[in-house]
Amino acid sequence: MASGFFAILDDIAALMDDVAVTSKIATQKTAGILGDDLAVNAEKATGFLSSREIPVLWAITKGSFINKLIILPIVFLLNWLYAPAINYVLILGGFYLAFEGVEKIIEFLFHRDKKGHEVIEEIVEEKSSEEIEKQKVKSAITTDFILSIEIVIIALGTVLEESHPFITQILVTSLVAFIATVGVYGIVALIVRMDDAGFKLIKKSNDKGFFGKLGHILVKALPIVIKILGVVGTIALIMVAGEIFLHRIEFFHGLLPTWPDILKKLMLGIVGGLAAVAVFTLGKGIYSLATKK
Repeated sequence: MASGFFAILDDIAALMDDVAVTSKIATQKTAGILGDDLAVNAEKATGFLSSREIPVLWAITKGSFINKLIILPIVFLLNWLYAPAINYVLILGGFYLAFEGVEKIIEFLFHRDKKGHEVIEEIVEEKSSEEIEKQKVKSAITTDFILSIEIVIIALGTVLEESHPFITQILVTSLVAFIATVGVYGIVALIVRMDDAGFKLIKKSNDKGFFGKLGHILVKALPIVIKILGVVGTIALIMVAGEIFLHRIEFFHGLLPTWPDILKKLMLGIVGGLAAVAVFTLGKGIYSLATKK
């Protein structure tokens, strides 16, 4: 009886050791997408009033956890029923990410000052700050959903390569998904509260000495960091989309063999984004014409 109990404990210890080792490998393989995830979500979680930053970030974090809870069973089920379906889901998600990134670039390049009557119309149609906040949170959670699919699939691919048992696949993939959420949004929280930390250092040091100077640096650095994150986040959206197209669409596997991968990802992301913007604009125009009749 006792020997059977200890045998069970030994099996559990071996399983946990296997999970720990495989999780480390899977986390290393998802490091690239986690970096992109951080840049994208940090950019989306900024730009709010100081008093709303943490509540907004917490809302996005909860949405991210819910995303993982939805994605994990669906990915396991799809992998069991029809593994190629995961590819199609990722490609569609890639078009969404490319659309978001290219749309931001188009808005930046072709933005023009509005005429008087346009400004008046915009003021009339202007949404409340609460509605804008909800819209931004929804957009952030949607983007997180696509990036989370990529993270989960990379983690699952790692355990499938090693032919681990099903229980190990579940534990490793779930653990990596959890680490990704806590790690990414924990760092984002530190970034968005950087100015508050600066103000506290200034106050405690009476605006003197090293800590006073450090406080001023943190306060002044936050707007610069936010602008940098905006640019990096947009590029990350396009690059992640390009990576999905490059690795998940067979036609592109041998494309431009002499080009470095980074250029191919950038090109495919931009082309995919332009195509998605064109389809969206055309669809919007057709819908507008149809509703006017």
